[in-house]
Amino acid sequence: MRRYLSLAFAIVALAGGAQAATLEDMAGQMIVVGFEGSSANAASVKAIAGELEAGRLGGVMYLKKNVASLGAVKAMNALFRGSTTSLPPFITLDQEGGSVERLTKDVGFTEIPNARSIAASNSPQQAEAIYARMAAGIADLGFSVNFGPVADLDVNPDNQVITRFGRAFSADPAVVTSYDAAFIEAHHAAGLVTSLKHFPGHGSSTADSHEGFVDITQTWSPDELVPYKTLIDQGSADMVMVAHLYHADYSDGDEQSPSSLSPRWIEGVLRSELGFDGVVISDDLEMGAIRDHFTLEETVVKAVEAGMDVLLFSNTAYQRPGLNQEVLDILLREAAADPTFAERIEQSYKRIVALKSRIK
Repeated sequence: MRRYLSLAFAIVALAGGAQAATLEDMAGQMIVVGFEGSSANAASVKAIAGELEAGRLGGVMYLKKNVASLGAVKAMNALFRGSTTSLPPFITLDQEGGSVERLTKDVGFTEIPNARSIAASNSPQQAEAIYARMAAGIADLGFSVNFGPVADLDVNPDNQVITRFGRAFSADPAVVTSYDAAFIEAHHAAGLVTSLKHFPGHGSSTADSHEGFVDITQTWSPDELVPYKTLIDQGSADMVMVAHLYHADYSDGDEQSPSSLSPRWIEGVLRSELGFDGVVISDDLEMGAIRDHFTLEETVVKAVEAGMDVLLFSNTAYQRPGLNQEVLDILLREAAADPTFAERIEQSYKRIVALKSRIK
């Protein structure tokens, strides 16, 4: 199993940069947003590049609306990469295969089947070759992060968000782990960062967190943590994406906090029990499960207090160009009032610096 620079080595190697960074620099690295525009010449795209250059933003998230052509994508990504001279930006997309993809045959990108089909027709070794071709294409366009693989278990035939679209490899944790590892190895070979999703497990859910509150108390099983535990132990997990799922046995006091805002899930289960010391990223914080129940300020503060390192906003519900500045202002305001919160920002920054040192 391929291993990258250890966290300790990366922090030592980049210690000078970490010490020189201001709290604003650190907090800016925690923010990844979606954007408007599909051309490097678009004013909105140039504005996002300016935010990256100023250090008020750590990365961008592509949606299909941003993909007019492969050439346009490559030009935008070159602009984003060229806007920073220190830490490279997280240039992210969801490219799983099947129905979940931003790059399609319509713009000349070679599509692949969904996870269920891949596992049904290919060994893990054959799957790795398929994912290697996809990853090479993604990397050639200038992306640095693919939000995958899916580590969910295909255990609920009526599941609306995973099973419905064939996004899980299997109901068997061992099978899921083997295909997840193939996906990760293929992306690492192309110089890309990956993100296991959707912690702690969306495969057993009976609702879609895009639409609203999702309670997994009666359906979730600890088996859904097995792929995470195995891949973390193997040193393969770059990032872990935390979903917006509520479980009564892991609630914080009387609050119905979803996993993405829950210290018991992030600091307790993911970090303490599973031993993950890398970057934790949220699922889109504009999904109904969050947006319908928490203000933007509550969302940002609770996520960071829970242990979140990167705050992901698709900017599809808020739809405003200054969203990253709003989030940054919240982070800095809370840090000024609470030294412990400021320390959390510093901890996240160190993890992000270590991960970004792996990006080619």
